[in-house]
Amino acid sequence: MKYTIQFLSLNFKTPAGTSRGYLLTKPSWILTLENDGIEGIGEISIIDGLSPEFENIPAFEKNVHNFIQHFIAFYNKYPDKGINHFIQENPEIKKYPSILFGLESAYLDLQNGGKEKYFLNEFTEGKKSIPINGLVWMGEASYMLEQVEDKILQGFNTIKLKVGALDWEKEIQILETIRSQYDKSKITIRLDANGAFDATKALEKLETLKEFDIHSIEQPIKPGLIESMTQICQQSQIPIALDEELIGITLIEDKERLIQEIKPQYIILKPSLHGGISGSQEWITCAEKQNINWWMTSALESNIGLNTIAQFAGEYENPLPQGLGTGSLYTNNVPSDLTVEAGFIFKKRD
Repeated sequence: MKYTIQFLSLNFKTPAGTSRGYLLTKPSWILTLENDGIEGIGEISIIDGLSPEFENIPAFEKNVHNFIQHFIAFYNKYPDKGINHFIQENPEIKKYPSILFGLESAYLDLQNGGKEKYFLNEFTEGKKSIPINGLVWMGEASYMLEQVEDKILQGFNTIKLKVGALDWEKEIQILETIRSQYDKSKITIRLDANGAFDATKALEKLETLKEFDIHSIEQPIKPGLIESMTQICQQSQIPIALDEELIGITLIEDKERLIQEIKPQYIILKPSLHGGISGSQEWITCAEKQNINWWMTSALESNIGLNTIAQFAGEYENPLPQGLGTGSLYTNNVPSDLTVEAGFIFKKRD
């Protein structure tokens, strides 16, 4: 087995606003594993300031090469053991979820013949579509409302708005405007605060938001405030979804403990941040044991990573809209056979 790594700097068509600031570019590395003339491809994707394993590009790239070379040596010695055995014998890689996700993806593709088929299911075969939400980025009120109208015209019935960076009154006005035109029977609204609310004022803000029939809000306060988050999940009349709270937790017993303690209504899974494919599967197992619902979303990968996550989501019969509508964000994205129509994502048939 051999490998290559290619750096890809993705350029946003429009600056992507969150409560942590605006994103103009997105660094990714495309991993190719080659064996007996077959190539498997995966994406190693980070978000600066959020990915726990990233400090700077040179140090990160060194870790990428070290782990991939270590895996290839393992594979060449034990070709029948596979990726899960490698993870079990090298648990340190769990602390590098983006690298693990890219490696798992490339390996699965290689095992399935090298045609970017990571999972063999009805979605991958083009026989199943997955409902998704339309993503609305932060910005001036007029820009956000323009995005909402655009998503509705495209056929989305669930939209997700980033909140927490604008003036609070402006954000309330935006929600008032949306609800004055589209009630909950027409549009489901999800919110994502990216940890922006003050823990001491979060319940007060959530009380204000409840009149807008909000489906859920992701990570209202910053991660690590377990007692405060537990209280919010218990008292909020808006369902709470954990996102950043899940980052950096690698042991399944710690995952079970966190979910049992906080008892969120939902968890959001981004394989590049939450333990790769195998780690995300563990989160799903833990959540379902506690009757907690979940959905997957991309961590702003290129179409390569998005394709992997969509196929991964296709492994489950989950009726909730997933967060997979990010394929049109970039000016220089790689070609894809993923198609979004009327709020659903699907693959074109071969």
